[in-house]
Amino acid sequence: MKKITVENLVKRFSLKVLAGEDQLQKPITQSRVHRPGLEFVGHFDFFPTERVQILGKKEVNYLHKLSHEERKIRIGNIVHYHPPCFIVTAGEEGLTYLRHHCIEEKIPLLVTRTVETTSEFIPKVDAYLVKELAPEIAIHGVCLNVSGMGILLRGNSGVGKSETAHTLIGRGHRLVADDIVVLKKLSPQTILGTHDKKTKEFLALRSIGLLNVVRMYGRKAFQEETRIALDILLTKWEKDALNNELEQEPQFTEYMGVKIPSIEIQLQPGRDVAGLIEAAANNWYLRQQGYSAAEEFLSRIEADFADQELK
Repeated sequence: MKKITVENLVKRFSLKVLAGEDQLQKPITQSRVHRPGLEFVGHFDFFPTERVQILGKKEVNYLHKLSHEERKIRIGNIVHYHPPCFIVTAGEEGLTYLRHHCIEEKIPLLVTRTVETTSEFIPKVDAYLVKELAPEIAIHGVCLNVSGMGILLRGNSGVGKSETAHTLIGRGHRLVADDIVVLKKLSPQTILGTHDKKTKEFLALRSIGLLNVVRMYGRKAFQEETRIALDILLTKWEKDALNNELEQEPQFTEYMGVKIPSIEIQLQPGRDVAGLIEAAANNWYLRQQGYSAAEEFLSRIEADFADQELK
């Protein structure tokens, strides 16, 4: 199971540490946070104890209104479960009692420094945790964002993946990763493509060497990550192997249980592979909008036949 630490959270969101400075290496293994409102009033049937606990104005104001003894009981009931940490989004004023409990139970107590509501803060933390804790694999290939869509280019070594990526960058599209592509499963329907940090911004071209696309072509040539929409396999040209149907049967490649639409493009000298990839990306987009060129063409044929029969 993947995990990050409380310290990662502190650095990512510039949180202030009020207690548990020596406990920041505690692991976080759950990708959603929790607001313990029901737990403060005594309902623990579905308390997700392994999640980061967020205390907003509602929770803090409720605690402030309790008597000393009642507050001690309510907070004690929760810290007893030792969640990874508490994050307070309502400021640190009047939190001496909570700090005391966290020190006693060795639980990090953190406070946001930025001025934002709890409802604004929670989605940011959730998104960060989902991404960081997502199951991931690394594959050999190239990942690009073409016309706003994530594209995976795969194929045998030397087939021309990086050269094709370079051409696409020259046409205004963006590199995400070359050689090693890290795929993260964010949901049962979503695969995110990114780099492995070491190869960030680099593109390796045979006979040329290693290029830094940002240094050469500017920030617009690179993107940190992209949602994978299409998987394209580049293969060597085989005579008579390509078909010319009006519309190809849907093919898919599966990554961590998520099916990604897949097509094969054969390479031949003089063939505009980058243009074909652009066409594939734009055609995929139109299909998502419910449009099919083949269906429109056939409807025209049927309409023409109907007109001929009426004459």
